[in-house]
Amino acid sequence: METVKTTSKGVLYTSYILQGIVVLLFLMGAANNLLQTEMAVEGAVEFGYPEHAVLYMGLILLISTILYAIPKTTFIGVLLLTAWLGGAVATHLIHNDPLTNIFIPVVFGIIVWVPIWLRNEKLRALV
Repeated sequence: METVKTTSKGVLYTSYILQGIVVLLFLMGAANNLLQTEMAVEGAVEFGYPEHAVLYMGLILLISTILYAIPKTTFIGVLLLTAWLGGAVATHLIHNDPLTNIFIPVVFGIIVWVPIWLRNEKLRALV
């Protein structure tokens, strides 16, 4: 995504810091899945996913996060991460989890978009 020249340095730095935090959190999740930690495997199986799918979920999350972190592919990455979080919401709905478990991925999905919204004037114009 292009950085619009009318964006202040403070807003620009805030957007990059927020995006960096999001990237770190998703990379930790991807690493857990790729390393097939006990927590990741148990969590996936508990939600009905087969044990062998944990590795593939880690790869998908890693690729999506890398695309989100690269400026030229940020938009593709944010779309993929939004889809990932939508899957999390659907999984929680299917399992009749408490509202807080459903609410967290929704909020995180909004947070994923905030850095892009801060840097892109055309996106801000939509709101």
